[in-house]
Amino acid sequence: MVGAGTFWLGVLTAISPCPLATNIAAVSYVGRQVGSPRHALLAGILYTLGRTVVYVGLAALVVSALLSMVTVSMTLQRFAAKALGPLLIVVGAALLGVIPLPSFGAGLSRRAESLAAHGVWGAAPLGMVFALAFCPVSAALYFGSLIPLATAHNSRLILPALYGIGTAVPVLGFAVLVAAGAASLGSAYERLGKVERWARPATGVVFILAGIYETLKGVFLVF
Repeated sequence: MVGAGTFWLGVLTAISPCPLATNIAAVSYVGRQVGSPRHALLAGILYTLGRTVVYVGLAALVVSALLSMVTVSMTLQRFAAKALGPLLIVVGAALLGVIPLPSFGAGLSRRAESLAAHGVWGAAPLGMVFALAFCPVSAALYFGSLIPLATAHNSRLILPALYGIGTAVPVLGFAVLVAAGAASLGSAYERLGKVERWARPATGVVFILAGIYETLKGVFLVF
């Protein structure tokens, strides 16, 4: 259940407006820079791999750093378990637009433009740089949900990897469309946008309900 939820967090991150627009623009631009559909697909795969490696690696490092402090690791895990409920409520409120969040890493996106000119070999580092340019929603999902979940479940790699795979699936789909020269790229973007418009608030409601349950169970010991 936790694994499936973590995978969905990755998918929701990828189809959120800011990452979705960035991913499509990057994959489309790099695809136009190369000379064949095969190279365009390879560039899309490398771009996706670059993003996924950063998401998984950063989460693994943060969670490992938290859990490797032997003297306080059990305290951290207990704290993470108790803090998970309130965090889920806050993230759910952010997904519903109740809590405004600041943007992160906008400068990284601007500096990454030069990498796209390198075609296939610039795709992976481009994906890595864009992965670090967290938008408000992606930052909330990543730092407010994935990191606490992975810490609470002592998962240095499995949950971050499932999140990374979730972020990769929609981007790989667009990479295939770009490589095929599909005229339906725009309609696919619109469909994902429509999915995101209901998926984000629905996920926000689920997060708030789950957060209330976890808070009552972990903090007030109701269940």
